[in-house]
Amino acid sequence: MGARPDHGSVTFPVQQAAPAPERTARTRHFVMCPPTHFDVVSVLNPWMDPAVPVDRDRAMSQWSGLVAAYQSLGHRVDLLAPGPGLPDMVFAANGALVVGGRALGAAFLHPERRPEAALHRELLAELGIAVHEPVHTNEGEGDFAVVGDLVLAGTGFRTDRAAHAEAQEVLGVPVVSLQLVDPRFYHLDTCLAVLDDTTVAWFPAAFSASSQQVVRTLFPGAVEATEADALAFGLNAVSDGRHVLLPVAATTLAADLRAAGFEPVGIELDELVKAGGSVKCCTLELRQEERA
Repeated sequence: MGARPDHGSVTFPVQQAAPAPERTARTRHFVMCPPTHFDVVSVLNPWMDPAVPVDRDRAMSQWSGLVAAYQSLGHRVDLLAPGPGLPDMVFAANGALVVGGRALGAAFLHPERRPEAALHRELLAELGIAVHEPVHTNEGEGDFAVVGDLVLAGTGFRTDRAAHAEAQEVLGVPVVSLQLVDPRFYHLDTCLAVLDDTTVAWFPAAFSASSQQVVRTLFPGAVEATEADALAFGLNAVSDGRHVLLPVAATTLAADLRAAGFEPVGIELDELVKAGGSVKCCTLELRQEERA
């Protein structure tokens, strides 16, 4: 018999990880409302406990830090005057959905928040944005997320599914419905974040099985957050396409975003989390450019 070949010294080539894509920031226009009257006086979501004291001065300081972070990145921030007796008005994202210079106004589920809608409509009108008063219950960017030329829309706890069709007709953009199933993630913006025009981060378990399949089909490269980071409101984030502002506690998600080519910017808003909101909840984006 011939000698067996010696395979002991075979060297396999080292596989290099593909470099993360180059991410590009785009200047944004935001509306925010100071937490002048912030408080937790009722239970509108599982995070709220009126027995837990609120430090309003700390809330204001943390909110001001978020405003400063946006401005340091070159973004425009317009302020909505807070209304007395409206402790949740700091969560400006819930006041509307604005696409192409047109807005679908909000119609809040809970009576405590309904007066906020008119104040949002007044400011948007002052800024030259046409506002449609809704027929169906919707809570603005709490349950609507714009990803490129597509709108993802959450339902299950706050926004009526009929409002998804209404948004599509009013704004002229395709809307994809997603079913939320975990009451801890009562709004879409608590369990899904838009990173750029083609990329999202999300917590799959917050969605029904069929909606999970929809997200995976639309965004095969989506960044998946751990439950711990989702519960730290890590997905209640705002991205300009490169910089992602998110709670400092979401450390694993921040590392994953950095590996994907984004630049995470840690923000401390734990005082506002007592009412069930963080970075994105405080931030309404005005998309005034017309889409092709």
